[in-house]
Amino acid sequence: MIDPKSKAAGNLDGDRIDLQLIADRVAPNSKVLDIGCGDGALLELLARQRGIDGRGLELSQSGVNKCVARGLSVVQGNADTDLSYYPDNGFDTVILSQTLQATQRPHDVLREMARIGKRLIVSIPNFGHWRVRLDLLLNGRMPVTGALTASWYETANIHLCTLKDFTTLCDVLDLQVESCITLSNGKARRLKGRPTRRANLLADQGVFVLRRN
Repeated sequence: MIDPKSKAAGNLDGDRIDLQLIADRVAPNSKVLDIGCGDGALLELLARQRGIDGRGLELSQSGVNKCVARGLSVVQGNADTDLSYYPDNGFDTVILSQTLQATQRPHDVLREMARIGKRLIVSIPNFGHWRVRLDLLLNGRMPVTGALTASWYETANIHLCTLKDFTTLCDVLDLQVESCITLSNGKARRLKGRPTRRANLLADQGVFVLRRN
């Protein structure tokens, strides 16, 4: 798996164009919490482009150090255990970028996000992508692709899901999918509604904007 924030800073490259897509969907001058914020590249981007009041939660000390060096307000913490410390409706938008699949309890993390934020933005890799399916079918091994670069024994991913799996979880949590953008080979496509079977097959990533029903 690509390091969630390592490729994103200043000029975003093709590996993390989802960060710019996320930034475009954050209201100017809003209050934002970025969970699993890595080195703080997204928070810095949002501050520069959208003028947000940003906060971050990051598991690694090295990530926190990099965020602090950028002048960002970030604390060390675990998404699985520390979101309960944040107040109800404390933020306009809560972001979880390429991190959900690495959490111990994705269901609880999303539920806490919905309590904390009025609006959620979640980006995930799609383990239903056709290359992943084909590798498993032909080679019988966990795939390594452009979007999933680590071997199975080195990856931080512990809960693998498809775009369809994610929207099913949203239904369980009574979260409305406001919009969805799929990414394939660095190209973004905005869908009118939920991901279709075709999108679940062809997209290597998905960016979802969610609201509580």
